[in-house]
Amino acid sequence: MFDSYSGYRLLSRLVTYLLLCMVLGLLLGEVVLVLLIGAIALLIWHYRQLSRLNFWLWRDRRLTPPNGKGSWEGVFNGIYRLQGKNRKRVSQLAFLLGRFRQGAEALPDAAVVLDSEHNIIWCNKLAQLLLGFVWPLDSGQRIDNLLRHPDFSNYLKKAAYQEPLELASPLSEGRVLEIRIMGYGTGQFLLIARDITRVRQLEGMRKDFVANVSHELKTPLTVLQGYLEMMQGMAEPGSPNIKAMQQMQQQTNRMRSMVEQLLILSRIEDSTELNVENTINMDHLFEVLKEEANALSQGGYHLSFDCVANVHLYGNELELRSACSNLISNAIRYTEPGGDISVSWKRVAAGGRFSVTDSGDGIAQQHISRLTERFYRVDSARTRQRGGTGLGLAITKHALSNHQSELMIESELGKGSTFSFVIPSNLIEGSGHST
Repeated sequence: MFDSYSGYRLLSRLVTYLLLCMVLGLLLGEVVLVLLIGAIALLIWHYRQLSRLNFWLWRDRRLTPPNGKGSWEGVFNGIYRLQGKNRKRVSQLAFLLGRFRQGAEALPDAAVVLDSEHNIIWCNKLAQLLLGFVWPLDSGQRIDNLLRHPDFSNYLKKAAYQEPLELASPLSEGRVLEIRIMGYGTGQFLLIARDITRVRQLEGMRKDFVANVSHELKTPLTVLQGYLEMMQGMAEPGSPNIKAMQQMQQQTNRMRSMVEQLLILSRIEDSTELNVENTINMDHLFEVLKEEANALSQGGYHLSFDCVANVHLYGNELELRSACSNLISNAIRYTEPGGDISVSWKRVAAGGRFSVTDSGDGIAQQHISRLTERFYRVDSARTRQRGGTGLGLAITKHALSNHQSELMIESELGKGSTFSFVIPSNLIEGSGHST
């Protein structure tokens, strides 16, 4: 079909028409006049076809083009063919758009599509319920004009979307939303809002439960421990009950230690606000840690301490001391007597680095990612034998999180482990910090 509209075919038609005009002119003896009249007639005919095309494109409501003749037949049919392709593409896009909207409506979260200027392009029904949007009236509105909250405005300005933002719902102060913004395409953003009110309520109930139960257990444990000590003092030498009472005393001490650590963990979880006005003297803290380590090791290990002088920081001394003590006591607990343990505090480019390196058995890689979970133990039997509770590294994790840091673990089976963390420069004294 395309060959019938080729340039060669059109040129041959034009040449044939001019030859006929020339032959007619020769017969009439007026070649130039006949050619002129033929050219004018040809122009009028082309103008007529052009008018028909213009009328069809702008005024005619019919989808099919008018019947073209001659060279204009290919133009009309070509436009109609392109129009059909365009309708097919539009239909496919409409189908895909419909599927996308159906999928977005099925999401369990509120979804809002934003342009590069944070104007609303589209939102699902859940966004209208959770965020109070009115669709389509809010189309094109800046989202910070609808979500008027200082924290959300700062979140948009900083454009640091790696961490989610927790925000009170604009429709209910008692409802908590978790907002995430993700960039995609060219200058477009997807805002996801999730209702986490129930999650926060359950988390608060869990914290209260652990704190209350731990507090209530202290009194009966103290009574049990007192009576056990009294019974041990009254027992006759060689009595078969002595071994049983020793085991009871050992388990009571272990349970009391666990209760104390649960209370410490609950207190650290609640103290999310870091007071950067409190200065921690790391020279003094290192001396305290050194004394505790020597008392715990009882001379059975090769301990080395390396502390750079006058590198102090801002934060909570009790929390940081608890984190450092847990790392040192774990190194002693899981290293065989006679092993090497080195503790250091030094200045690095990113801030201040505290590390504990031991020559113990090491930890398999599949366990490292779970070490900071509560009550997680690589070897439960060995942990109970050495008095571990499974809470030390969980306490360390939360204490370091409150100091804008995280625990780093490097270990290899049979070659020992290194536990370390870096306190950022903004919390190091003399490096500049902001409240």
